[in-house]
Amino acid sequence: MPQFDPTYFASQLFWLYACFIVLFILLSVFAMPKIGGVLEERARRIDGDLEKAAELKHEAEAAVAAYEKALAESRAQAHKILQDNAKAIAEAAETRNKATAAKLAQQIKDGEGRIQAAKDEALGHIREISSELVRASVEKLTGQTAEDAQIEAAVTASLGGKA
Repeated sequence: MPQFDPTYFASQLFWLYACFIVLFILLSVFAMPKIGGVLEERARRIDGDLEKAAELKHEAEAAVAAYEKALAESRAQAHKILQDNAKAIAEAAETRNKATAAKLAQQIKDGEGRIQAAKDEALGHIREISSELVRASVEKLTGQTAEDAQIEAAVTASLGGKA
């Protein structure tokens, strides 16, 4: 094999260095700037995307904070409305209870008045009924009619001087 022949080593090394230098110059002049530009563009795009992502993250956090604040305000307002409604319902129930209690108290008072009137009327008639009962009893038992003064005295004595 001629590549391993020591007499050709010098020329092979020369052409190796020459090709290497030409290839190095071509790469550094043409390929490396394009690759560097692509890498720089990629780095700029990545940095821009990261900045945009950070901005969007901050906007999202702000939106979440605003949402939570609005939600808390809504809950507080709903709680206040519930308390107001509960208070209004309690006041209305208390008003109805007071009106019903007053109405019942008036009905009780009226009923007591009617009872007292009936009692007074019954007590007023007790003397008459007792007198008639005594007159009927005396006639039935003795067969004689009693005098009104005697009947009246007996009724008054039995009632203890009342009525």
